Amino acid sequence: MVIEDEELLLQAISKKLTSKGFEPITCTSAKQALDYLANITEYPDVIWLDYYLEDMNGLEFMRELRKKEAWTKIPVVVVSNSASDEKKASMLELGVKEYILKAQYRLEDIIQILREVVEKK
Repeated sequence: MVIEDEELLLQAISKKLTSKGFEPITCTSAKQALDYLANITEYPDVIWLDYYLEDMNGLEFMRELRKKEAWTKIPVVVVSNSASDEKKASMLELGVKEYILKAQYRLEDIIQILREVVEKK
């Protein structure tokens, strides 16, 4: 699952993930993602979460995700434009597996990190 509110970026990510063998579920808001999760029984292998979404930030999303026992097993990788040590620590404390700065990685590298997180699951 990819949660990204920038449509063009979301499309590019989805296309690249598909070409690498993933079957991405795309959401443009945290609410859309939570609604989707509430209505399925087979959860995604990993969630790619943009920290800054229009309807809630990454911390708020993780708190919502942690309210349901079944959802706590879904690994989350945050991909963001910024990361203070405090923000990163808070996210890791809430169970995020990786916190990645977009500017420091190519899309290919991020996809490899996602693959590794799924394999560790």
